[in-house]
Amino acid sequence: MRLHPRLCCACLNLLHARVWIPDTEEVWKSAELTKDYKQGDASLQLLLEDGANLGYKLDPKMTNLPYLRNPDILVGENDLTALSYLHEPAVLHNLKVRFIDSKLIYTYCGIVLVAINPYETLPIYGTDIINAYSGQNMGDMDPHIFAVAEEAYKQMARDERNQSIIVSGESGAGKTVSAKYAMRYFATVSGSASEANVEEKVLASNPIMEAIGNAKTTRNDNSSRFGKYIEIGFDSRYRIIGANMRTYLLEKSRVVFQADEERNYHIFYQLCASSHLPEFKTLRLSSANDFLYTRQGRSPVIDGVDDTKELCTTRNAFTLLGINESYQMGLFQVLAAILHLGNVEIKDKDADSSLIAPNNRHLTAFCELVGVTYQDMAQWLCHRKLKTATETYIKPLPRLQATNARDALSKHIYAKLFNWIVEHVNKALITNIKQHSFIGVLDIYGFETFEINSFEQFCINYANEKLQQQFNMHVFKLEQEEYMKEQIPWTLIDFYDNQPCINLIEAKMGILDLLDEECKMPKGSDDSWAQKLYNTHLKTCSLFQKPRMSNRAFIIQHFADKVEYQCEGFLEKNKDTVNEEQINVLKASKFDLLVELFQDELKATSPTGQVPGTGGRTRLSIKPDKSREASSKEHKKTVGCQFRNSLQMLMETLNATTPHYVRCIKPNDFKLAFSFDPKRAVQQLRACGVLETIRISAAGFPSRWTYQEFFSRYRVLMKQKDVLPDKKLTCKNVLEKLVQDQDKYQFGKTKIFFRAGQVAYLEKLRADKLRAACIRIQKTIRCWLARKKYLRMRRAAITIQRFTRGYQARCLAKFLRRTQAATIIQKYQRMYVERKRYRQKQAAALAMQTILRAYLARQKYTALLREHKAVIVQKHVRGWLARCWYKRCLYSIVYLQCCIRRMRARRELKKLKIEARSVEHFKKLNKGMENKIMQLQRKIDEQNKENRSVNERLAGLESSYTAESERMRGELNRLRGVEEEAKNKANQVTSLLEELEKVKKELKATQQEKKTIEDWAQTYRNEMEKMVSELKDQNGLLKKEKDDLNRLIQEQSQQMTEKMARAIAEETQQLVTDLNEERSRYQNLLTEHLRLEEKYDDLKEDIALSLNVSKPGHRRTDSTHSSNESEYTYNSEYTELEEGSRASEDVTRGIDTSLTLKLQKRLTELEQEKQSLRNELENKEEQYQRARARDDAEFKKARGAELEYESLKRQELESENKKLKHNLAELRQSLLGNAATGAGAPGSPAYNVLLDQLNASCEELEVRKEEVLILRSQLVSQKEAMTHKDEKETMTEPSVFVEDVSKLKDADEIKQAYVGLKDTNRLLEHQLQTQRRTYDSEVESLRGELQNVKEENNRQQQLLAQNLQLPPEARIEASLQHEITRLTNENLDLMEQLEKQDRTIRKLKKQLKVYSKRIGEMGAVQAEGQTSPGQMVDEPIHPVNIPRREKDFQGMLEYKKEDELKLVKNLILELKPRGVAVNLIPGLPAYILFMCLRHADYVNDDQKVRTLLTSTINSIKKILKKRGDDFETVSFWLSNTCRFLHCLKQYSGDEAFMKHNTQRQNEHCLSNFDLAEYRQVISDLAIQIYQQLIKCMENILQPMIVSGMLEHETIQGVSGVKPTGLRKRTSSIADEGTYTLDSILRQLSAFHSTMCQHGTDPELIKQVVKQQFYIIGAVTLNNLLLRKDMCSWSKGMQIRYNVSQLEEWLRDKGLMMCGAKETLEPLIQAAQLLQVKKKTDEDAEAICSMCHALTTAQIVKVLNLYTPVNEFEERVSVAFIRTIQTRLRDRCESPQLLMDTKMIYPVTFPFNPSSLALETIQIPSSLNLMFLTRV
Repeated sequence: MRLHPRLCCACLNLLHARVWIPDTEEVWKSAELTKDYKQGDASLQLLLEDGANLGYKLDPKMTNLPYLRNPDILVGENDLTALSYLHEPAVLHNLKVRFIDSKLIYTYCGIVLVAINPYETLPIYGTDIINAYSGQNMGDMDPHIFAVAEEAYKQMARDERNQSIIVSGESGAGKTVSAKYAMRYFATVSGSASEANVEEKVLASNPIMEAIGNAKTTRNDNSSRFGKYIEIGFDSRYRIIGANMRTYLLEKSRVVFQADEERNYHIFYQLCASSHLPEFKTLRLSSANDFLYTRQGRSPVIDGVDDTKELCTTRNAFTLLGINESYQMGLFQVLAAILHLGNVEIKDKDADSSLIAPNNRHLTAFCELVGVTYQDMAQWLCHRKLKTATETYIKPLPRLQATNARDALSKHIYAKLFNWIVEHVNKALITNIKQHSFIGVLDIYGFETFEINSFEQFCINYANEKLQQQFNMHVFKLEQEEYMKEQIPWTLIDFYDNQPCINLIEAKMGILDLLDEECKMPKGSDDSWAQKLYNTHLKTCSLFQKPRMSNRAFIIQHFADKVEYQCEGFLEKNKDTVNEEQINVLKASKFDLLVELFQDELKATSPTGQVPGTGGRTRLSIKPDKSREASSKEHKKTVGCQFRNSLQMLMETLNATTPHYVRCIKPNDFKLAFSFDPKRAVQQLRACGVLETIRISAAGFPSRWTYQEFFSRYRVLMKQKDVLPDKKLTCKNVLEKLVQDQDKYQFGKTKIFFRAGQVAYLEKLRADKLRAACIRIQKTIRCWLARKKYLRMRRAAITIQRFTRGYQARCLAKFLRRTQAATIIQKYQRMYVERKRYRQKQAAALAMQTILRAYLARQKYTALLREHKAVIVQKHVRGWLARCWYKRCLYSIVYLQCCIRRMRARRELKKLKIEARSVEHFKKLNKGMENKIMQLQRKIDEQNKENRSVNERLAGLESSYTAESERMRGELNRLRGVEEEAKNKANQVTSLLEELEKVKKELKATQQEKKTIEDWAQTYRNEMEKMVSELKDQNGLLKKEKDDLNRLIQEQSQQMTEKMARAIAEETQQLVTDLNEERSRYQNLLTEHLRLEEKYDDLKEDIALSLNVSKPGHRRTDSTHSSNESEYTYNSEYTELEEGSRASEDVTRGIDTSLTLKLQKRLTELEQEKQSLRNELENKEEQYQRARARDDAEFKKARGAELEYESLKRQELESENKKLKHNLAELRQSLLGNAATGAGAPGSPAYNVLLDQLNASCEELEVRKEEVLILRSQLVSQKEAMTHKDEKETMTEPSVFVEDVSKLKDADEIKQAYVGLKDTNRLLEHQLQTQRRTYDSEVESLRGELQNVKEENNRQQQLLAQNLQLPPEARIEASLQHEITRLTNENLDLMEQLEKQDRTIRKLKKQLKVYSKRIGEMGAVQAEGQTSPGQMVDEPIHPVNIPRREKDFQGMLEYKKEDELKLVKNLILELKPRGVAVNLIPGLPAYILFMCLRHADYVNDDQKVRTLLTSTINSIKKILKKRGDDFETVSFWLSNTCRFLHCLKQYSGDEAFMKHNTQRQNEHCLSNFDLAEYRQVISDLAIQIYQQLIKCMENILQPMIVSGMLEHETIQGVSGVKPTGLRKRTSSIADEGTYTLDSILRQLSAFHSTMCQHGTDPELIKQVVKQQFYIIGAVTLNNLLLRKDMCSWSKGMQIRYNVSQLEEWLRDKGLMMCGAKETLEPLIQAAQLLQVKKKTDEDAEAICSMCHALTTAQIVKVLNLYTPVNEFEERVSVAFIRTIQTRLRDRCESPQLLMDTKMIYPVTFPFNPSSLALETIQIPSSLNLMFLTRV
């Protein structure tokens, strides 16, 4: 809207206002007013965004004021009509911001969806996106093609009116892709009404039509060169049942000519690229560059496209649509023939004729491919036949005309082929189901203008004129309806009407009429037609113009632009003539497909050659002309006439539907990703009518607010007194005060309508008010901060003063203390000096006295000492003389001893040195640390022994020396006597002196030798001590090395332990992950199986219903019958199912055989998948089964031994019975013999004795008979039990056996013997089979053990080889580790065997107790029946009062076989969960069913067990199918199914499940049947019920989540409502009926309380709550990622508050540890991402580390969608988003944008035993189960 004087007065000051000015490069450029504008100013002073100043001149005569720019708060809106100023620059800027900055390609413009081609694959078209848009209102989500498709689908279902989606745009804008995604949406959301996969066929038509109708152009690599309108049919339940396609104006000229950088249709290049395939060898194709029709554009290859793969896709699509392989090869044969025909070279024969060279290989190939003769085709390619009234002429053609005729034939063949394919695609898409409604998707060319525009562009623009007129009328109509609905005064809005342009083209004497008239003229030409156009329209129509420089062109002023058309070729293209003789040659072809293509040449056809639809279609169609004669005229209609008629039919169809518009925009001509060219965009916006929509909206009241939204947004502009209870009156009063001009707004019934620019003015007032409030808040805060700072400074000053004064006082006190201390120090110092001087003087006096006294004492001592020493000298001299002789003797003796010892020591030393040098010594020293230490210690002990021996020797020497000394003394005394005698004998003195000298010498020598020995001993002692010290050091080193090695071993063992622990933890985690994945896959298969079963039931019901309608006498299947049978049911169920399937097969034989076959195939595949999964589980449990087989074998051995014992006992009793009979006969004979003599007369003693004996014998006989019968019946029952248990292995029939035994009562001895013999044979046969099975199991176990031994041997060899390569220390360590591992494994194996043996022993003991108990009961029965008849007669009967004992119940319920249906009906089908949950114990139905099952097990009735379990499972499935949407019902049966499963485990008898049982509960375990397989079936049923429960909760929660978590303002006033456009979104104000967060919390509490009342396991409740929170988080996050209006700071705060409330709910329920909180982590991080700063690199790093639960695509999407609600918030810059993408580039994650809301965590059912005793359970009468009897 341009600047308005009224607006100027309202704004008062336009300084710094922002405006748009025209620009040659950018079309529109933004600027800011630097000077206020006054009325009459000649120019505006502007400041551009680049900082340049500009003077913008104004024309005073014209109102050329620049457009005002919208506030930044409104930029980037989803709907262009939400902009306050609606004009071209605002639209262009909004589209550019969304496309470049936010990467959003879709934008609403009123009722139009503007789609900009990104030229890049975006992840916004997946199934998750489709599910997110399904069921949503159009304004609630971001703009998307899926939103338009959902709106069309919803209006079709709601209004019962057909819909159409019109997709338009120029080539390369993305029309075909948009139409394709719309059809994909319908196919995904609606599904098909049958198993024929109609939606897949509809989508499969796309690759076919793209192959034959799309080509590469300069603007688009996949441009549709035809228009198509696809009607997608729906039934009454709005499921796809079929489709129909109409095509318009195929560009046939492309077959024979392509411009530069363009290609022919894709199918030709696909065939050439696949020419190397074997099946295409007969087509004689080669490279595309070898054919004229494919090489003219010189661009045979498209980057990124593999034509070979594309052909495979096309062929698969043909197959899916029912076009078989032979037809496909026929089509390819025709296409190859067209290529060969284009290569046929026609040469000049002369000026007026031409010829084809003989044996032209391409013509030969053409003729062979199409089955015609070479001569005929060569003849009529160069000639034509002219017919006159009387004669027929054959005229030769010049080369140019012959070439044109050849190309015309090629185009005609291709057009026929195209129409044939379209016709067969329609046949494949048509169904026999009645169509209820349809949605049409129109993919048609947009307005086109080129440098040279011809007949094709004329038709395209003519069609766009018609569509634009329809669009304008529809927009005008919607505006009028909106105003009338709101009771706004209606004023006529002037809008562009292009009816004059349409009249110029299609009216009488219009361009098309003149063209058809000229085509009928014999010598009509393009020039003469141009002259007629000039003469007719040049002066009469202002829209028709003639170019100045041309007489063969004309100009038409279209609604979008002026277009100049060249007249050359118009007549030829309009005639579309083909040589009739060429057509006749082709009709005579031997090629059936070619004949089929031309068989309708003489029939009236539409421009597309289609047949009318069948099957009750309701689409609008035009009736044909009156008579059949008109068909020939219809065939002669021109292309223009045909196109006009088909366009008229299209417009009638569109007018009969509700249209939805998609306008595709091409952003640039270079196919650059996310590159925006404003010039091209504006050109297309003008051409597609978007700006016309804006202009119509801007002419009225474009901005529309509800009263609630206006009040919420502009509440800040109101005063408290202005707020009234009536919000409508409040808005009126406030608006009248704010806007004085009444014409600027209007009040409707529910909305306020504003003129353009008024919302911007109100936003300015709101921003000013908020800015003033912000300034006031800032002022107050700054004052508070300043005062706070002043008070802080004042407190700091006072504190400083206090501390300063204290410091000064402390300094004074310190000075006084120091002065006093100095005085004291001086006093003590002086005292110390005086005392020291006194002590020195005293010490000197004492020293002098001491010295003097000491001198006198020494003198006296010296005198005494001299006297004493003189005496000593005398004594020693005398002693020395005696010792000298003694020493000489001793020296001699010691010398001799030392010599001998030295000789021995040298020998010993030499031996030690030899040993020390030897290698064996070193080996012994190194032989182990402990041995070495022991040797060293032993050597030290030996050295100590030697030292002791040496000491002993020294002591002996000393003792001998002492004795010798004594002897020498005696000798000396004797010598003295001799000396005395010598005095008397003077002659002996000389000899004695000589002898004395000799003794002295010997003594001296002896002393020297002694000294030498002592030195050697000392040296040896030192060496020994040194050696000992060295050994000790070496021992210490060895100990240290040992400690180091031990520490290293401990460290290595610890590291190995930690490593093994980590590896085990990782492996455990991986196994847990694999288990969860396997469990998830298994549960998904169960879900798919259940879905197929339900679909199968629905099909059966539909078939039965249709048969009831068609055949009144036919009976429907019983409603109680269910086909949801488990895969574990027995043969009877399979027989019934087969009979039911045969019956249904007979029923459906005439309806849809392919559908039934496909369903059966799908069921078979699912069964195979499930069976494969079951096989995997069985393989994993193989070890358990093997152990169980061994237990069964042992049990059967014991049973066989018991049977043999009972058989022997029976035979013994029979022999005794025969003996008794024999005795009885003898007694009778003796009685008869004695009767004659009278000795045995009655009454006699002998008679009485014999009678007593006879009675006793009879009684014993009766007892023996009863024992025999009892034993036989017991044998029969046991035999039956074993027969039922091994019915798969036993070859005898139990029915025959029972029949034989039943004849025992009344049979004679022969029959009894025969039966006994047969029993014996059977017993022997059973024993033989048992032994064979035992032998087989033993052989199998021995083979397994042998294999294990082989594996162990191989492993030992590998370990030995590895150990030999290791060093000795590592070898020892490895061997020890291996030995420890082996012993550990053996211990574990032995422990397992011991546990198995213990379990077997306990099991056998338990069975023995049962059998002994049974025998005891039978013995008691026998004892009761053993009273003799005589006793009963003789003894009188006295009445005895027998006390009635309380019956001891066994926790079983007995029922009759015929009451089973009644039990299931009352307990399952007709049970009300609410009454049971409130009044009775939880899980009561499960307990009752299990007690009934226990009784069936107790009586050993396998048929009863089987039927009871099967009926229970089927009944639960039936009640869930009937009331599967009721949460209470599903929760109730989930709880009871789990409880029933736990009971089957708890009382199964398995040791693992009996740990928590009481003794009484262990006695109640099942004794006869192993129901492990049924436990698996019931577990599968529980999984199905759990998934049904999750779906039920999801259906309840789904409508609440978005409203409660996102839209509702839990914290009022935080977020404001932004202006909205025509597509109104759901209000965030909590109106009545709007869901809030409290609604979600109440619903969660209701779910939790219901499950608790039903007694659901706590672990299962945790899993349910976790799934609930995952759904809440996923749905909320997905909607956040798809809604731009929700990505703001205030919304992040709301989300975090809502999440905190959910966490508080978890905390209140005690469920914080169930994992539910972790499922909300992505939503929490998304809310944090909305609130954190988003500017600097540090912020980017923080975001990357914070948002670890979000993917890169989700983070970037949130940042792109972030939208400020107020002016104070800032947008996220593109550079910041690039930084985030760079930092997150290395993340390895899924590129998926949305979370999978359909994902269900795999459920587990942990074993939860019940402490309730079965015998204490009472059955209430309200259940109507009086037929049950407690046992």
